[in-house]
Amino acid sequence: MPSRSYARCVGGCCRCQKQFAQYTCPRCNARYCSLPCYKGHSVQCTESFMRQNVMDELKQMQPEDESKKKMLDILKRFHLEEEMESEGKDEPILSEELIQKVMSGDEIELEDLSDDEIKRFRQALASGELSKMIEPWTPWWKKPSARSISLSPDGSQLIRHVIVEDTSVSDPMADPESSISEIPEGPESPLPSLKQLTRAEPSPLLTVHLVDILYSYCFTLRLYNGDWCSDPFGACTVALSVSKVMGEDAKPETVSEALTACIEETCSPAYRHTGGFRFAIGLVDDIISLLSLGGNALVCALCDFRRLIHTGERMLKAERVGKTERARSTQKLRGADRKLYFMTCWVHEQPNEAWPSLARLVEVQKASLEEMDSGSQLHKAGRKNDSQPKVLIEEI
Repeated sequence: MPSRSYARCVGGCCRCQKQFAQYTCPRCNARYCSLPCYKGHSVQCTESFMRQNVMDELKQMQPEDESKKKMLDILKRFHLEEEMESEGKDEPILSEELIQKVMSGDEIELEDLSDDEIKRFRQALASGELSKMIEPWTPWWKKPSARSISLSPDGSQLIRHVIVEDTSVSDPMADPESSISEIPEGPESPLPSLKQLTRAEPSPLLTVHLVDILYSYCFTLRLYNGDWCSDPFGACTVALSVSKVMGEDAKPETVSEALTACIEETCSPAYRHTGGFRFAIGLVDDIISLLSLGGNALVCALCDFRRLIHTGERMLKAERVGKTERARSTQKLRGADRKLYFMTCWVHEQPNEAWPSLARLVEVQKASLEEMDSGSQLHKAGRKNDSQPKVLIEEI
């Protein structure tokens, strides 16, 4: 005959024994109803779970790690290509004609520029050459107001921002400043529990996949200087190419593996003009900043990412692409949206203690990446010195 307390725990919260238990502790499987009850049921569970994750990641950082070898190959290849490009780089990044257009205040559309001009323009934007002409964008996660984001217990937005100017306009490109100047809004409706979405237990790799998704989100916003509304479908294409989790259904098993894949894409010929490895390290810093803000900020970031995907899907209808390509792109965008929604619900259920631990884990990976880059640059400098002819007779 089960005890009375056990009977209460079957459907109710094992901590307060008053509310219905919607959540389950991933460590001991105890059922609880809210974050305070989770914190109270066992501090050892949270600490032990995150400590184990950190230790597992640290073990993965040994020299024999495949992802570390791959990262070293990426860095060597990137520095070699960078060196080859710099040798014949006498012409200015921007043409005189483009500079005159920007300085005269003329409106320039992407369609007016050649592929080479677009590449050079984005390269100048990433390198800071246009900083005197363009108002620099400050990411919302760097603003003081991001430290005090509040959502309701069910995850929905507490206060809705109302745009008075023209609420009837549904064009996503209308009034772009409203979408990039403030902290992105949270969910419009309550988030369901994971139990309502799936019968299976959430994968323990979701923390790793979150790092991949946040990298892609920060990459896309940085690339478009915060204004993805200028090209929603193009921004979606960029986001899915950087995120292997959303774009290729990849399932990285460690933070190191996830970051390596993202950085490899950043250093590829398609995106090397953004700044390559230095730009990638800045994006890892952005991930750390977002994680340090806590669960509410992460929910807002994921919701903002979903808005980008939704807008891109709507704009796809206006793109001049074939029927097969349109169907394939629509399928990929809808798949990405489902993953983002599930991730949003999962993040909402996690205790806030989880995010500082994950942020520290990413910091450790960042330090390792910078150390590898430093070693790669030293190797490059040594190779340069070796290639220079030695002086046989020195003048005295």
